[in-house]
Amino acid sequence: MKNLILTLLAVTLCSSLLAQPLKTQNVVIVTIDGLRWQEVFRGADSALVDSKYTSDKDAVQKQFWSATTAERRKLLFPFIWSTMVQNGQVYGNRDAGNKSEVANKYFFSYPGYNELFTDFPDPRINSNGPLDNPNENVLEYINKQKEFNDKVAVFASWERFPQILNVKRSGLMVNAGFMDLKLPVMSEHLQYLNELQHKAPTYLGDSTRIDFLTFEFAKEYLKQYQPRVLYMAFDETDEMAHAGYYKFYLDRAHQEDGFIKEIWEYLQSNPAYKDKTTLIVTCDHGRGDEPLASWCNHGLFIAPHSEQTWLAVMGPDTPSMGEMKAGGIVYQKQMAQTIAKLLGLDFKAAAGHEVADAIDNVIGLQRVVASK
Repeated sequence: MKNLILTLLAVTLCSSLLAQPLKTQNVVIVTIDGLRWQEVFRGADSALVDSKYTSDKDAVQKQFWSATTAERRKLLFPFIWSTMVQNGQVYGNRDAGNKSEVANKYFFSYPGYNELFTDFPDPRINSNGPLDNPNENVLEYINKQKEFNDKVAVFASWERFPQILNVKRSGLMVNAGFMDLKLPVMSEHLQYLNELQHKAPTYLGDSTRIDFLTFEFAKEYLKQYQPRVLYMAFDETDEMAHAGYYKFYLDRAHQEDGFIKEIWEYLQSNPAYKDKTTLIVTCDHGRGDEPLASWCNHGLFIAPHSEQTWLAVMGPDTPSMGEMKAGGIVYQKQMAQTIAKLLGLDFKAAAGHEVADAIDNVIGLQRVVASK
């Protein structure tokens, strides 16, 4: 009888813990296109700094070089390696036995973003062409929920996101490439950004605007419209790597870490977001590493190991576990269900296809396991 009572108490305790409402009311997602895990966890790569891919070695060494890995990566990503690692979780340091990967077999952008937001790798998504994605994405699903309707916004540097997120079907608010932002009520700053983006340098070509403008659009929209879910997709790291400019690749990565810091500081200063918001930062694919020249590229047949990614998360429901060093692997295909679960939703039940499980640690489920 005593054992039965103890068992019932344990079940009741676990059920109570599982039923506890999450504190996350908002989610901000940031992707940094093609940023390698090697720079995230090791900092500037000495082989690339000393190679033909770095034009001003002295300037790079002065800004980003230090004797230890811990110091180098903090010079490059001060926000990730201070605020995020102290208050959240960082995945993908293969040197420490922790892995993060895409599950799709292509290792480039559209398949990576499809996997990230639909929670499964679809072999039909096998190019970066302007195909309207046939798969429902988690942002679309969230936007359909009454409490989130018209409270989901996307700002992207690359012009392909209206197709990736299928705005024709989803009705999502997506501003990408050089699209003008068209809203019923817009601040003077948003109106000015519409004008400014057509005057700014177009060194990335006519399909991709500079990340600074994408950030400014997103920041100003956040302040004026207070979305519940905001997604910012930066692109310049990938562009600089393809062009073989390691110095500018590092510069852009460092700048984007600063953008994330600025957004987080605003969120923490606003009562609508403070201690109610989860921040997720990741990428769509990795880059090659052998031979050295393959860092410029990614893809199954041209850049070995470009399936390797990374992930950083912090928020009120994500325990402060720091740099994840235990064995195991997380996949980009787990992100959509994780995002939904953080908001108290179940994308898996509504997706209509097989969906990967959420990352338990991110939503604090390890606390339930530990209590048993």
